[in-house]
Amino acid sequence: MSMEFIARSCKVKICGIKSVAVAEQVGQLNPDLIGFVFAKSKRKVTPEEAGEMIAAVRLSGSKALAAGVFVNPTLEQLEHAAKTAKLDVIQLHGEESPDFCMAVKQRIQNTLLYKVFTVTDQHSEQAICDQLDLYRGIADAIMLDTAGGGTGTTFEWERIPTYMDWAKRIGMPVLVAGGLTADNVTDLIERYRPDVVDVSSGVETNGEKDLLKIAAFIERVNSIDQPSS
Repeated sequence: MSMEFIARSCKVKICGIKSVAVAEQVGQLNPDLIGFVFAKSKRKVTPEEAGEMIAAVRLSGSKALAAGVFVNPTLEQLEHAAKTAKLDVIQLHGEESPDFCMAVKQRIQNTLLYKVFTVTDQHSEQAICDQLDLYRGIADAIMLDTAGGGTGTTFEWERIPTYMDWAKRIGMPVLVAGGLTADNVTDLIERYRPDVVDVSSGVETNGEKDLLKIAAFIERVNSIDQPSS
């Protein structure tokens, strides 16, 4: 399995899918990744439920990667979820150490690992790079998010270049999440050019996925001119 994000246009990840019907409809909108939450959340699903949804996505003809979202899981929990749901991506949002992430890569093969970093103003550029270096050669991509994730709030985007510069040096894709909507995603992409934008609450109405908002978000991303590789 490989990631072809760096040399292509900005990709879209729709996260927090909870039903088979919505999964199938989202698949038809052709996002690049679809996320399923296994951590404590109002969007939490079981591996069995995720497996049914991922099967529906595949039946829709979508080739979107299926990502599982976890916070400080055990290896056993990850292995069960990855096998049961047939995940393509394991996305770790907690305090998972480099050693733990390496164990995940060794134990659950043919699955990509995304490590999520909470962006704050409390760390220097050097401290950020030192932290990222610990996951070099282990994570397949890094994600930048607001503390807690799925809160519908943005972090200070001015911090993004430190992460982007580090990632570009080693050829690692960067995903950006946290408070994205169809209204602000254009500004984010044009200013910082992340490889993937990740949205959840920003395409919901009253806590449920809104297909019109999802379609509008994807269309907005598609409309942005991307730099040639």
